[in-house]
Amino acid sequence: MPVADTSQHTSGVAERYASSLFELALEEGAVPAVTADLDRFQAMLDESADLKRFVSSPVFSAEEQVGAVQALAAKAGFGVLVGNFLKVVAGNRRLFALPGMIKAFRIIAARHRGEVSAEVTSAHALTKAQEDELKAALKGVTGKDVAINVTVDPSILGGLIVKVGSRQIDTSLRTKLSTLKLALKEVG
Repeated sequence: MPVADTSQHTSGVAERYASSLFELALEEGAVPAVTADLDRFQAMLDESADLKRFVSSPVFSAEEQVGAVQALAAKAGFGVLVGNFLKVVAGNRRLFALPGMIKAFRIIAARHRGEVSAEVTSAHALTKAQEDELKAALKGVTGKDVAINVTVDPSILGGLIVKVGSRQIDTSLRTKLSTLKLALKEVG
C-alpha cells in the first residue's frame, strides 16, 4: 500500500472518531473539558517516547492496549468521555491514529467556535506571550480568531512553520539552510 493511501486512511479514521467524540461532548456541554483532556494526553505523548511507541506499535493486543489506556486515563484523571473514547479507540486497534484524532478534534472544536485553526511547528516551546503575539498576527491575516496547535520539532533548528488551511508559511532555519545549500550548488 502506498504511503499516501495510508495517511489518507488514517486521516479519514481520525476525522470520523474526532467527529463522533465532538458530537458527544457537544451534547453533554463538555467540549472545553474534553479539549483539555485531549491536550493533556497529547502532552503526555509528546513527553514520553515509551507512550509514543506503545500507541504506534501493532505488537500489543487490543486487551493490553485497553488495559493500559484505562490505567492511564484513571491516573491522569481524565473525564468519562475521554476515558471511554480511549477505551473504544484501543479496543478497535486504532491507537496509532490517536494523534490525528486529537488534531481533528481541535480543528472541529475551533470551527464550531468560529475560529480558524493553525498548526504551528516550532524548534522550542513557545511562551504564552509568543503564542498571544502569533495569534494576533494570524488574526490580522485571516480576519478571524485563531486557535493554534503548537508542535515542538527541534529538527527545524529555529523559526516557525505555520499552516492555516491550505496556506503554509515556512520560516524555519532548516528550510533556509537547504535553500542556501541549493543556491551554492548551482553557483559552483
